[in-house]
Amino acid sequence: MFRDMRRKDQVLSREECLAVLDRGTSGVLAVHGDDGYPYAVPLSYAYEDGKLWFHCARQGHKLDAILRDPKVSFCVVDRDQVVPLEYTTYFRSVILFGKARVLEDPVEIRAALEKLALRYAPEDSESHREAILKKELPAVVMVEIAVEHLSGKEAIELVRSRHALE
Repeated sequence: MFRDMRRKDQVLSREECLAVLDRGTSGVLAVHGDDGYPYAVPLSYAYEDGKLWFHCARQGHKLDAILRDPKVSFCVVDRDQVVPLEYTTYFRSVILFGKARVLEDPVEIRAALEKLALRYAPEDSESHREAILKKELPAVVMVEIAVEHLSGKEAIELVRSRHALE
């Protein structure tokens, strides 16, 4: 169902893909937008065990698109170093495909929001986090993507430099 990567020598292992998702602080969600146009939007996320979570407003383009068609993709760029003299970019990125669903269960919503809070403010006190969660819960929609396919790719120059170190 999902295409194999053409440049097999540039493929990241599953472990490397997961490390990119762990290091990343934002990614770009792509959905089937209005009138058949793709809609891609940057957002913060949390990832764990084959699931990715993000929040959105109770109304908007992103939510409408997900409710209309749950098939989405999400991309995280880990490295983007322009090398002018070589007319290239040393890049590393991961893309995942999956189905998004709006969380309805209050326990799931709270757990997903807590994952986001801990990811972006791990040093925050429990009492402060609790106050923020209590304030945000009524206003936020939490979305979960069940990952069906994950792949990553990096510039051949990065592959070669990594192999030279081994």
